[in-house]
Amino acid sequence: MTLHSKAYRFAIVASLVFLSACSSNDDKIDQSSEQMTYEIAQKYLRISNWEAAAEALEIMEENFPFGTYAEQAQLELIYAYYRGEEHEAAIASADRFIRLHPQHRNVDYAYYMRGVSAFQNDTAFYSILPTDITKRDAGTARDSFDYFSQLLERYPSSVYAMDAQKRMIYLRNTLARYEIHVANYYFKRGAYIAAANRGRFVVENFQQTPAVPDGLAVTAQAYHMLGMNELSESSAKVLVANFPDHPAIKDGEFNYRFGRDKKTSWVTYLTLGLFKKQPHTNFDTREQYNTFYSDKLAHQPPNG
Repeated sequence: MTLHSKAYRFAIVASLVFLSACSSNDDKIDQSSEQMTYEIAQKYLRISNWEAAAEALEIMEENFPFGTYAEQAQLELIYAYYRGEEHEAAIASADRFIRLHPQHRNVDYAYYMRGVSAFQNDTAFYSILPTDITKRDAGTARDSFDYFSQLLERYPSSVYAMDAQKRMIYLRNTLARYEIHVANYYFKRGAYIAAANRGRFVVENFQQTPAVPDGLAVTAQAYHMLGMNELSESSAKVLVANFPDHPAIKDGEFNYRFGRDKKTSWVTYLTLGLFKKQPHTNFDTREQYNTFYSDKLAHQPPNG
């Protein structure tokens, strides 16, 4: 707990103690304390003080778990955590609400916010750094995709369904591209069987994503390196037929030297090859095929 959090909690608790001292009826004390805590939380939410709002809502959850405002306060706590960039806490809070109130009329919001929080947890830190998130471990992206899938499966008519679908498209593209990055890494290591498996996985499991052309190129190249010419030619033919403008295609044929026939740079000449980069296969056609190659969606606030 931060110094600010302690200060907020102390101020809220002090207000409740003062209220209690002014009342002589225990039932009224409890009822008034709950209402006052909720009003304090609402005040902080209105001024976007997410940390203080979360503190007030946490106090409500601890002291009035079955009160008049309990369920609404739990939903607002999810939102306060999310806006305060406490994404793990938001996910945990959403999980708790789903478990305790599976039939609640607004439980779809908890499902949705769980997905959005996992989505932001995967992208928020890297939005300020020149880092390609598709090269990182895809665990949180898979979690977010699964959370949104659960929302659509259980509540296909939810007001949050359309936004969830858009985010799932982004996540699916990200997951597919991650597989291509791993395949490129395996090419660099000479692990051609592993590269072929990654490429085939994209083609078979991420159809209609912008990574499919590179998935086909990966399998064509990897099988060629393994001497499995029939499988290599099969993938190459599909690539040529469907994506004739892919950079690995030269004069209507798959170029098996793609990435290996680059011109020698002037730096290599001047250093007598000391700093020469070894050529290696690297497929990445996002700018050519991916109309979703933008992280704008990652920074959109949740819908609702």
